Amino acid sequence: MNTTIAQDKAQLLDILKKEAFFKGKFILSSGKESNFYLDARLVSLSAAGAYLTGRIMLDMVKNDKIDAIGGPTLGADPMVGAIASLSYQSQKPIPTFIIRKTPKAHGKGQQVEGPALKEGSTVVIIDDVATTGKAFLESIEVLQKMNVNIKKAICIIDRGEGAREALAKHNVPMEPIFTIDQFLS
Repeated sequence: MNTTIAQDKAQLLDILKKEAFFKGKFILSSGKESNFYLDARLVSLSAAGAYLTGRIMLDMVKNDKIDAIGGPTLGADPMVGAIASLSYQSQKPIPTFIIRKTPKAHGKGQQVEGPALKEGSTVVIIDDVATTGKAFLESIEVLQKMNVNIKKAICIIDRGEGAREALAKHNVPMEPIFTIDQFLS
């Protein structure tokens, strides 16, 4: 598949609009009520969605000096798999990681799974949909306790409800692939 990133974005947006955007009455994880819902995992867990999301996110970090890419479970899970595979395929492998909501109660008691992040590592965190930024903020807290630096946060869709501003307070810029305006227009 030889496509440009712009073509990949157009295709991903089309798939998201058709398969992951719902109108109705919904309660979000933030507790807020909304008249629409974006279930990006319906797309990021599909072959086309994983591929497109992985390609676009890799393009978004191609000029960044980072040691790994990862994010909070469950939103980041399918994307880190795609990113790891595509980065390996392009002969520029990037380690990935997943952040659990709480540390494991057994084994090594880890909260971050994947190749070990070292103190001073620089990472990009990713998630599917950002509303208030709660999952990103929890990830930042876990990583900062490990003395890991967060270069930026990337999400598939920014709902425009405070996530960017919340992350900015922690000096973590957020770069969405899409904003909610692209779905509501």
